[in-house]
Amino acid sequence: MESGTPPGQRYVRRWVIYSALGTPALDLRQWSLRITGLVEREMNYSYNQLVGSPLMVSLRQDFHCVTGWSIPDVLWEGIPIKALTKEALVKPEAKWVLFRCADRYTAPVPVADALADNSIIAFRMDGKPLSLEQGFPARPVIPHLYAWKSAKWLTEVEFIRDYADGFWEIRGYHERGNVWSEERYKA
Repeated sequence: MESGTPPGQRYVRRWVIYSALGTPALDLRQWSLRITGLVEREMNYSYNQLVGSPLMVSLRQDFHCVTGWSIPDVLWEGIPIKALTKEALVKPEAKWVLFRCADRYTAPVPVADALADNSIIAFRMDGKPLSLEQGFPARPVIPHLYAWKSAKWLTEVEFIRDYADGFWEIRGYHERGNVWSEERYKA
């Protein structure tokens, strides 16, 4: 794991809240997280199943926005994506994960990054449930990728074979988005 300030980033004290497609209205009684696509078994989890899971972990990591700001030492609580998808049995031909959200936002991430040991689906931040503005009830957190890959209001983790542009990628953002390599925009 890298340490220090990533190239082109500066640490700030206050969050900048983005909502590319507007903040969706969510009914937690209706919300679920689905694991779909190139898996042997599609899975569907309720919020209570997830936050009550013995798989929950804490992860203290910096959070990096592609626009150049970073928040240091955020305490995330959630389930490692690798552990959450274990029962689904991801097929070897899956090369990408497409995160799908309640607001129709999508973000593609290479399977290797999504299943890294420190990649989680977060439900809590700094000791509290995620706020609606921060993506309640769930968002992926992949610390070495820029924040646009940390899709708010997550509803589905779809494993796919071939790359597909997401909301920002179709607008020129990089396919992977590694903060340490400054993968901000497509070549």
